Amino acid sequence: MSVITISRQVGSGAEEVARLVCERLGYAYFDKNFLVDEAIKTGLSESEIVELSEETYKAKTFLENLFSPGARTVASVAIRRRDETGIEKKYIRHLDELDCIDMIRTVIEAAYRRGNIVIVGRGGQVILQKKPDVLHVRLIAPLEVRIQRIMGQEGMDADKARQYIQERDKATFEYLERFFKVQWDDPTLYNLTINTGEHNYIGAAATIIHAVEQLGVREAV
Repeated sequence: MSVITISRQVGSGAEEVARLVCERLGYAYFDKNFLVDEAIKTGLSESEIVELSEETYKAKTFLENLFSPGARTVASVAIRRRDETGIEKKYIRHLDELDCIDMIRTVIEAAYRRGNIVIVGRGGQVILQKKPDVLHVRLIAPLEVRIQRIMGQEGMDADKARQYIQERDKATFEYLERFFKVQWDDPTLYNLTINTGEHNYIGAAATIIHAVEQLGVREAV
Protein backbone atom coordinates (compact mmCIF):
# COMPACT_ATOMS: atom_id res chain seq x y z
CA MET A 1 0.00 0.00 0.00
CA SER A 2 1.55 3.30 -1.11
CA VAL A 3 0.58 6.92 -1.59
CA ILE A 4 2.13 9.29 -4.13
CA THR A 5 2.06 13.06 -3.72
CA ILE A 6 2.87 15.22 -6.72
CA SER A 7 3.79 18.89 -6.44
CA ARG A 8 4.07 20.65 -9.75
CA GLN A 9 4.87 23.75 -11.65
CA VAL A 10 1.93 24.78 -13.80
CA GLY A 11 2.57 23.46 -17.30
CA SER A 12 4.69 20.55 -16.11
CA GLY A 13 2.00 18.00 -17.02
CA ALA A 14 1.28 16.78 -13.50
CA GLU A 15 -2.35 15.87 -14.12
CA GLU A 16 -1.48 13.89 -17.26
CA VAL A 17 1.38 12.10 -15.50
CA ALA A 18 -0.72 11.39 -12.41
CA ARG A 19 -3.48 9.80 -14.47
CA LEU A 20 -0.98 7.61 -16.32
CA VAL A 21 0.41 6.43 -12.97
CA CYS A 22 -3.10 5.71 -11.71
CA GLU A 23 -3.92 3.70 -14.83
CA ARG A 24 -0.73 1.62 -14.58
CA LEU A 25 -0.95 0.97 -10.84
CA GLY A 26 -4.72 0.87 -10.42
CA TYR A 27 -4.54 3.76 -7.96
CA ALA A 28 -7.27 6.28 -7.21
CA TYR A 29 -6.80 9.89 -8.28
CA PHE A 30 -7.39 12.51 -5.60
CA ASP A 31 -9.56 15.04 -7.41
CA LYS A 32 -12.32 17.35 -6.25
CA ASN A 33 -14.95 14.58 -6.46
CA PHE A 34 -12.83 12.37 -4.22
CA LEU A 35 -12.34 15.26 -1.79
CA VAL A 36 -16.08 15.89 -1.57
CA ASP A 37 -16.91 12.19 -1.07
CA GLU A 38 -14.33 11.76 1.68
CA ALA A 39 -15.24 15.05 3.40
CA ILE A 40 -18.88 13.98 3.58
CA LYS A 41 -17.77 10.73 5.25
CA THR A 42 -16.14 12.83 7.99
CA GLY A 43 -19.50 14.44 8.78
CA LEU A 44 -19.42 17.60 6.67
CA SER A 45 -22.40 18.53 4.55
CA GLU A 46 -21.75 19.15 0.87
CA SER A 47 -22.51 22.86 1.31
CA GLU A 48 -19.66 23.13 3.84
CA ILE A 49 -17.06 21.78 1.44
CA VAL A 50 -15.11 24.58 -0.19
CA GLU A 51 -12.09 23.59 -2.28
CA LEU A 52 -8.93 25.57 -1.58
CA SER A 53 -5.87 24.45 -3.46
CA GLU A 54 -2.94 26.08 -5.22
CA GLU A 55 -5.16 26.32 -8.30
CA THR A 56 -7.97 28.21 -6.55
CA TYR A 57 -5.86 30.21 -4.13
CA LYS A 58 -5.19 33.82 -5.03
CA ALA A 59 -2.00 35.37 -3.70
CA LYS A 60 -2.55 38.39 -1.48
CA THR A 61 -1.55 41.81 -2.69
CA PHE A 62 0.70 44.05 -0.62
CA LEU A 63 -2.30 46.08 0.57
CA GLU A 64 -4.25 42.95 1.53
CA ASN A 65 -1.31 41.74 3.62
CA LEU A 66 -1.00 45.18 5.21
CA PHE A 67 -4.64 45.75 6.11
CA SER A 68 -6.01 42.23 6.51
CA PRO A 69 -3.22 40.02 7.84
CA GLY A 70 -5.56 37.28 9.05
CA ALA A 71 -7.29 34.51 7.12
CA ARG A 72 -9.71 35.63 4.43
CA THR A 73 -13.33 34.47 4.37
CA VAL A 74 -13.70 32.11 1.45
CA ALA A 75 -17.44 31.46 1.56
CA SER A 76 -20.58 31.93 3.63
CA VAL A 77 -22.80 28.87 3.49
CA ALA A 78 -26.32 28.17 4.74
CA ILE A 79 -26.45 25.01 6.84
CA ARG A 80 -29.49 23.20 8.27
CA ARG A 81 -29.00 21.20 11.45
CA ARG A 82 -31.23 19.91 14.22
CA ASP A 83 -30.81 21.28 17.72
CA GLU A 84 -31.04 19.22 20.93
CA THR A 85 -34.85 19.35 20.76
CA GLY A 86 -34.89 17.89 17.26
CA ILE A 87 -35.97 21.10 15.57
CA GLU A 88 -34.18 21.80 12.31
CA LYS A 89 -32.63 25.25 12.19
CA LYS A 90 -30.83 27.16 9.51
CA TYR A 91 -27.72 29.18 10.23
CA ILE A 92 -24.94 30.83 8.29
CA ARG A 93 -21.40 29.55 8.66
CA HIS A 94 -18.54 31.71 7.49
CA LEU A 95 -15.65 29.60 6.21
CA ASP A 96 -12.20 31.13 6.08
CA GLU A 97 -9.05 29.80 4.47
CA LEU A 98 -7.90 28.03 7.63
CA ASP A 99 -11.22 26.15 7.85
CA CYS A 100 -10.66 24.93 4.31
CA ILE A 101 -7.06 23.91 4.98
CA ASP A 102 -8.14 21.96 8.08
CA MET A 103 -10.71 20.13 5.96
CA ILE A 104 -8.15 19.34 3.26
CA ARG A 105 -5.68 18.09 5.88
CA THR A 106 -8.35 15.80 7.37
CA VAL A 107 -9.33 14.39 3.97
CA ILE A 108 -5.72 13.85 2.83
CA GLU A 109 -4.97 11.97 6.05
CA ALA A 110 -8.07 9.84 5.41
CA ALA A 111 -6.85 9.20 1.85
CA TYR A 112 -3.49 8.13 3.25
CA ARG A 113 -5.15 5.58 5.50
CA ARG A 114 -7.01 4.22 2.50
CA GLY A 115 -3.81 3.99 0.44
CA ASN A 116 -3.16 3.37 -3.24
CA ILE A 117 -3.87 6.94 -4.28
CA VAL A 118 -2.14 9.79 -6.13
CA ILE A 119 -2.54 13.25 -4.59
CA VAL A 120 -1.67 16.24 -6.80
CA GLY A 121 -0.98 19.47 -4.92
CA ARG A 122 -2.96 20.65 -1.88
CA GLY A 123 0.08 20.47 0.39
CA GLY A 124 0.15 16.69 0.35
CA GLN A 125 3.95 16.64 0.43
CA VAL A 126 3.83 18.46 3.78
CA ILE A 127 0.76 16.87 5.36
CA LEU A 128 2.16 13.37 4.73
CA GLN A 129 5.84 14.29 5.05
CA LYS A 130 6.62 11.95 7.95
CA LYS A 131 4.29 9.12 6.97
CA PRO A 132 5.70 5.78 5.81
CA ASP A 133 4.89 4.32 2.39
CA VAL A 134 4.64 7.74 0.72
CA LEU A 135 6.58 8.87 -2.33
CA HIS A 136 6.83 12.65 -2.71
CA VAL A 137 7.40 13.80 -6.30
CA ARG A 138 7.99 17.24 -7.78
CA LEU A 139 7.43 17.88 -11.49
CA ILE A 140 9.14 20.82 -13.15
CA ALA A 141 9.82 22.02 -16.69
CA PRO A 142 11.71 24.91 -18.33
CA LEU A 143 9.71 28.14 -18.53
CA GLU A 144 9.60 28.20 -22.32
CA VAL A 145 8.27 24.65 -22.41
CA ARG A 146 5.61 25.54 -19.89
CA ILE A 147 4.62 28.61 -21.89
CA GLN A 148 4.15 26.52 -25.02
CA ARG A 149 2.03 23.99 -23.15
CA ILE A 150 -0.18 26.63 -21.55
CA MET A 151 -0.62 28.34 -24.92
CA GLY A 152 -1.91 25.06 -26.33
CA GLN A 153 -4.06 24.14 -23.34
CA GLU A 154 -5.61 27.53 -22.62
CA GLY A 155 -5.58 29.16 -26.05
CA MET A 156 -3.42 32.05 -24.81
CA ASP A 157 -0.73 33.97 -26.60
CA ALA A 158 2.83 33.80 -25.28
CA ASP A 159 2.62 36.97 -23.16
CA LYS A 160 -0.62 35.92 -21.45
CA ALA A 161 0.71 32.41 -20.89
CA ARG A 162 3.86 33.81 -19.27
CA GLN A 163 1.78 36.09 -17.02
CA TYR A 164 -0.52 33.21 -16.10
CA ILE A 165 2.46 31.04 -15.12
CA GLN A 166 3.98 33.81 -13.03
CA GLU A 167 0.70 34.38 -11.18
CA ARG A 168 0.15 30.67 -10.52
CA ASP A 169 3.75 30.14 -9.38
CA LYS A 170 3.41 33.07 -6.97
CA ALA A 171 0.12 31.73 -5.62
CA THR A 172 1.54 28.23 -5.11
CA PHE A 173 4.63 29.57 -3.36
CA GLU A 174 2.48 31.70 -1.02
CA TYR A 175 -0.06 28.91 -0.45
CA LEU A 176 2.60 26.53 0.85
CA GLU A 177 4.49 29.18 2.79
CA ARG A 178 1.41 30.65 4.41
CA PHE A 179 -0.53 27.53 5.34
CA PHE A 180 2.25 24.95 5.74
CA LYS A 181 5.30 27.07 6.61
CA VAL A 182 7.52 25.56 3.92
CA GLN A 183 9.34 26.76 0.82
CA TRP A 184 7.79 25.22 -2.28
CA ASP A 185 11.15 24.49 -3.90
CA ASP A 186 12.81 23.00 -0.80
CA PRO A 187 14.38 19.80 -2.20
CA THR A 188 14.15 18.01 1.17
CA LEU A 189 10.35 17.85 0.77
CA TYR A 190 10.66 15.48 -2.18
CA ASN A 191 12.04 12.01 -2.85
CA LEU A 192 12.09 12.55 -6.60
CA THR A 193 12.18 15.55 -8.94
CA ILE A 194 11.46 15.05 -12.64
CA ASN A 195 12.00 17.57 -15.43
CA THR A 196 9.20 16.88 -17.92
CA GLY A 197 10.93 19.12 -20.43
CA GLU A 198 13.51 16.35 -20.69
CA HIS A 199 11.16 13.39 -20.24
CA ASN A 200 7.80 12.87 -21.92
CA TYR A 201 4.77 12.14 -19.75
CA ILE A 202 4.96 8.39 -20.29
CA GLY A 203 8.63 8.38 -19.26
CA ALA A 204 7.88 10.50 -16.19
CA ALA A 205 5.09 8.14 -15.17
CA ALA A 206 7.36 5.12 -15.64
CA THR A 207 10.04 6.74 -13.43
CA ILE A 208 7.48 7.35 -10.67
CA ILE A 209 6.17 3.79 -10.89
CA HIS A 210 9.71 2.40 -10.64
CA ALA A 211 10.37 4.59 -7.60
CA VAL A 212 7.17 3.35 -5.92
CA GLU A 213 8.21 -0.25 -6.51
CA GLN A 214 11.62 0.47 -5.01
CA LEU A 215 9.97 2.20 -2.05
CA GLY A 216 8.26 -1.05 -1.20
CA VAL A 217 11.55 -2.97 -1.55
CA ARG A 218 13.44 -0.57 0.75
CA GLU A 219 10.80 -0.69 3.46
CA ALA A 220 10.69 -4.48 3.36
CA VAL A 221 14.44 -4.75 4.03
